[in-house]
Amino acid sequence: MYYIGIDLGGTNIKAGVCDENGKILIKDSVKTHVEKGLEYVVDAMSGLALDLVKRQGLTVDDIEYIGVATPGTADDSTGVIVYCSSIPFRAYPLAEKMSEKTGIKIVHIENDANAAAKGEATVGSAKGYNSSLLITLGTGVGGGFVYNGKLFTGCNFAAFEVGHMVINADNGPDCDCSRRGCWEKLASATALERMTREAMEAHRESSMWKLCDGDIANASARTAFIAQREGDKTGDEVVSKYIGYLACGLVNMINILQPEIITIGGGVCNEGKYLLDPLLEIIEREQYSRYGSRKTKIAIASLGNDAGLIGAAMLGR
Repeated sequence: MYYIGIDLGGTNIKAGVCDENGKILIKDSVKTHVEKGLEYVVDAMSGLALDLVKRQGLTVDDIEYIGVATPGTADDSTGVIVYCSSIPFRAYPLAEKMSEKTGIKIVHIENDANAAAKGEATVGSAKGYNSSLLITLGTGVGGGFVYNGKLFTGCNFAAFEVGHMVINADNGPDCDCSRRGCWEKLASATALERMTREAMEAHRESSMWKLCDGDIANASARTAFIAQREGDKTGDEVVSKYIGYLACGLVNMINILQPEIITIGGGVCNEGKYLLDPLLEIIEREQYSRYGSRKTKIAIASLGNDAGLIGAAMLGR
């Protein structure tokens, strides 16, 4: 049998047909066009899914189910998107709508970070582990926890909003959630870009200005890491501060859950050893279980930009 995975975003809809091993056989994307209304968005998802099935030489009878990874809070038991901020779904029966439009009876829906966690646990870096936590570093910080093959979503399907764990209540930046010093305001890729620009403004002598061609708008999440490797003191300070914040949140999660493995995803992870080596050093030093024989493994997530799509396709597994 085959599975359709759909990664619904505020800008793009990505979809693919996957086999039981999570291998993408065919994939494509279309623009979401939220401004055209919810009916248009659902039509775009269902139309893309059916087109991919046809292009792969299959029929809907060959598809066991559709899985949809969506921003916001999703209740898979009822097929309803409870709330989504980037797309105006409010108690919206997405599974029912998708089933009607595609003729595929079973439709699973899940929060996008949770879906990615399911993907990593089923066919990615966390495969074979009974307890795994995925942390995603992007515009914000997301998370999903899988235990014995099942996602833990809490009593209201909104569990593991780890980005809103406060790690600097006194001096941290204000967060959109109404709290102050949330993890995602200090450890997301967006936060790293902000800290880089702040450091550049304070240190005009930094080589980061040259890396950005003199335009602070060109600063990215990579800028400070590149500057650090070139021996720039300010770049090193930014990277050290960022890794410290990232480690703080990870140690908190280890102390609370003691998962067998934590996988980390997002473009920042492309820094490889320059991120992982100092990160692991702090975790080893600060985790409560540092004297134990079994410790949480830290690994880079392996599914990359297809994590949401593949995870959605694995939701029924």
